[in-house]
Formats: sequence, structure tokens, C-alpha cells
Amino acid sequence: MSFQILVNKTHPLSPDYVPLDLVLTEVPFEEEEFLEKKLLRKMAASALEELFAHASRLGYALVAISGYRSYQRQQEIFSTHVEKYGLEYASQVSAKPGCSEHQTGLAMDISLPSLSYKLLPDFGDTKEGQWLAKNACHFGFILRYPADKVHITGYTYEPWHFRYVGVPLATHLTKCHLVMEEIMEA
Repeated sequence: MSFQILVNKTHPLSPDYVPLDLVLTEVPFEEEEFLEKKLLRKMAASALEELFAHASRLGYALVAISGYRSYQRQQEIFSTHVEKYGLEYASQVSAKPGCSEHQTGLAMDISLPSLSYKLLPDFGDTKEGQWLAKNACHFGFILRYPADKVHITGYTYEPWHFRYVGVPLATHLTKCHLVMEEIMEA
């Protein structure tokens, strides 16, 4: 599968899709033990490791929270959100199974110790979150769900969700302030 595949509410993956080149991502995680969510596709994992190393040299203590998720795991997460909040709200804050970029092995949620490792909108206001939004493109990542593009992506603002698309596309999208839907569904 291409690194530039569009996965969203109208472009789902099949339930049996599992990337063949998943590897353990060697960056700081909150948990010590091996978990599926520490996996990314090989190219994305390598790029994330470079991004985290560069951020660390600048004094930013980034922590990876969640990378790869199987279709089944996304089903569990989405069902929990529906039970807690109802279908309408759950559909704004969580992807249905097959519609999550995490299943591609190309997305990573990132947080900070100062946020107690939580995925919060406040992340976008931190110096780390602002640095990532501007500079992740140099490592092939984009801020996938910006606040002013909710009407296009269909998801609420997620300043913690970064998606690997490769340096050329990431640079273009970031420089032109576009989301994938604006160039792939046009």
C-alpha cells in the first residue's frame, strides 16, 4: 500500500488489511511492555525515530501513545465511544473500524509527560505541539486533523495525530495548509 493512501470515513480499508512491514518503533512510550500500538510500517517508524531524536536535541520530551491498530482493536475503541457518548458524537471523535489511519501503520498519536500522556487539545498549545505542527513535515509527517479543517476531514481537532505521507507530500500539505482530502478528493 502507498504511503499516500487516503483513509477516512468514505475511503475505508478492508477488515483483513494488515501492513506486511510493521516494526517496533524505537521511541519513548508511556508503557514499557510490547504492545501492538508500538508498531508502525518500517519507513514511518524510521522517520518517527528521526523526528523524536531531533525533537529531543531541541529539549522536547515527546512520548508516543498509539501507532498501529488492527481493525478489531478499532472496533473495540469505537464501540466503547458509542456506548459512552452515542453514535453521533463517537463518529466525530473516533473512526469506525476500517476508517482509522492507525490501521495503515502510518499514524502515531503523540503526547507529553506534562499532559499526563493524555491526548488533549491542549497539546496544540504547547511549544512541542506547535513545533511538531510546523516541522513534522521535514520528517514526512503531517498534522492530520487541524482545527480549521474539521468541516473537510469530518473529525474534531486532534493536534496529537500525525500521519506519515513522505517528505515531498508532507512539505507541500504543510506549506499550503491543506489536508489530504483537499488534494486527493478534488
